[in-house]
Amino acid sequence: MPIAAAPALLLLAIALWEVWAARHDASAAPDDAAWHAAAQAVRAGYQPGDLIVFAPDWADPIGRWQLGDLIPIAMAARMDAARYGRIWEVAIRGARAPETAGLTPVASEDHAGVTVRRFERAPAIVVADVLDRAATATGARPSVELAEVGFAPHRCLQISPAPGAPLRVGFPAFPLGRELVGYVGIADVFTRRDVRSPVRIEVELAGKVIASATAGVDDGWVRFAAATPPGPAELTFVATAAAANRKLCFAAEARQ
Repeated sequence: MPIAAAPALLLLAIALWEVWAARHDASAAPDDAAWHAAAQAVRAGYQPGDLIVFAPDWADPIGRWQLGDLIPIAMAARMDAARYGRIWEVAIRGARAPETAGLTPVASEDHAGVTVRRFERAPAIVVADVLDRAATATGARPSVELAEVGFAPHRCLQISPAPGAPLRVGFPAFPLGRELVGYVGIADVFTRRDVRSPVRIEVELAGKVIASATAGVDDGWVRFAAATPPGPAELTFVATAAAANRKLCFAAEARQ
């Protein structure tokens, strides 16, 4: 074989492999019947308040097409999954959802490539939620929003600090448990595209910083947490931004 023909044969081999791979992937993808059967399995065991998640992330629209009526807005825009004791994971291609990391399923079944797993655990006990007390906030007054943060919906308190001018959001006599857990992120994909600087939040308990987090444009929903003494206390969130038009969103819960 002439050496000059080798590159052409290599390109032909690559093209044939890509055609085979594309057809193999298409045939390996679960069809509508498989998704419907998986959804029926979830519905058969579903209890009100159960969390339903899908894996990988890009399968979420398909899952919601089948089970969206069991996913209310409050659940879809949740702060995190800690308050849910039962979780249904509907997954394909061996994927796992972040919400079930470290958990062992109590039940698992396969429906022609769509795997349904059920997890059970003791849920977090929520003592108080800042979202429920937004009307009592002192200092800067955030708005309660259903916002896009990291390409996902989140119900949060939204505030826009001026550059170099921290905004303080206070909650007098906020009921605390043994831990305060929260998240912060930058809302609005368009402002994240145009302005690349991060935002920061600090949490003060009776004037002392107990937790902080910085969220960049590519970080999504960033967690922060701190141990707290149970009982009512003065809780303050200090929001800062280095650039104008930053939509800082945060949420937090006091947990037992």
